[in-house]
Amino acid sequence: QVQLVESGGGLVQAGGSLRLSCAASGRTLSSYAMGWFRQAPGKEREFVTAINWSGGSTYYADSVKGRFTISRDNAKNTVYLQMDSLQPDDTAVYYCAATLTRSRWDWRDRNEYRQWGQGTQVTVSS
Repeated sequence: QVQLVESGGGLVQAGGSLRLSCAASGRTLSSYAMGWFRQAPGKEREFVTAINWSGGSTYYADSVKGRFTISRDNAKNTVYLQMDSLQPDDTAVYYCAATLTRSRWDWRDRNEYRQWGQGTQVTVSS
């Protein structure tokens, strides 16, 4: 099965940008739909964005639409999350997740995803 490792987190001021990466190993990502979720202290893990196996379809939570962009490079076995106009409410641990499918899936549901990375901390200061 695929193993996922996130990177790119850090501390940024409000209005700034970060780019997260999710590198996969063990299997090619080209058969996986991918998602990004986040979890703030004391809160449940929530959906942020998802992308289908080819990159042709993307989905966003309303809270990040227009600010975040998900993309993937299957040749590099990597998925990216470009985060712009960051706000303090975006502070959380960000996780990438994978599900082995080239069909439709419930991209909002974290239970749809079988493999998870260890997470990367994003902190946005006001």
